[in-house]
Amino acid sequence: MRDRIKVNSKTEKPVAVVRSRVALQQQVRAWKAAGETVGFVPTMGALHAGHLSLVEKAKENASRTITSIFVNPAQFAPGEDFETYPRREEADMALLSGAGCDLVYLPTVAEMYPDGSVTDVRVNGMSDLLDGIYRPHFFYGVATVVARLFLHAQPDVAVFGEKDYQQLQVICRMVRDLGFPIRIIGGETRRDADGLAQSSRNLYLSAEERRAAGAMFAALHRASVRLSQGALPSEARAEAAAYLMRSGFRSVDYIALVDPDTLAALPDDVSIPAGTARLLGAAWLGRTRLIDNLSVTR
Repeated sequence: MRDRIKVNSKTEKPVAVVRSRVALQQQVRAWKAAGETVGFVPTMGALHAGHLSLVEKAKENASRTITSIFVNPAQFAPGEDFETYPRREEADMALLSGAGCDLVYLPTVAEMYPDGSVTDVRVNGMSDLLDGIYRPHFFYGVATVVARLFLHAQPDVAVFGEKDYQQLQVICRMVRDLGFPIRIIGGETRRDADGLAQSSRNLYLSAEERRAAGAMFAALHRASVRLSQGALPSEARAEAAAYLMRSGFRSVDYIALVDPDTLAALPDDVSIPAGTARLLGAAWLGRTRLIDNLSVTR
């Protein structure tokens, strides 16, 4: 099935939409038969400028671009926000049309997880660190749905945002281990004026919480500067967590300094060696869990 979504601007070309794997692969085969390459941006919708920057990067690295929108039930635990996760299909279509995306894939749950499906993808170890401690189901759901989307879309290139840094590394490892013939590209985090990393879940923030939310970036940025100057990780991490709590956050899940490739924690009691590390944080502001990360170089 293939249809068209209308957009408001008379100058924008309506973006093509497919809702089945069969229709998607038919279009991809036609493109590749014509010598074109395919870039892919998987999303859960409620799109913002950060998503559109990933679409732009896909366009820079392939002649055709597909964006998928699928709120994946496998990465939500009971009691999480699957039912209330923002869904804005019409607005998303308008944004993608304006961004020049060639095709949007809108599969149903039945299309992604056929009746009786029992096969999952697990990237052990890396999925069990950091966010995996607090959301132990999460990265197994992510790896499973991304593997299925890759098989459906058969892209040459796929783009994921660095804002979800652990997810990016899990996908890179999955692609390497399973031999997907896909080049994975990380897209730079897009931020609001106060540094807050753009995220669909920012829509949950109240006006007061939104004013406090920039503290996440401020805390990590100060910690990254201190670390680059030789501060002990234990001190920089503790200062960042304390700053978040003073700024109105209700709890901090973690502030972690890790190897950028393996996500293994770096020693707390010695300054980071010459090179690059990654500083990641996750904390709760009201009912919204914010995550962010920064590169640290010494």
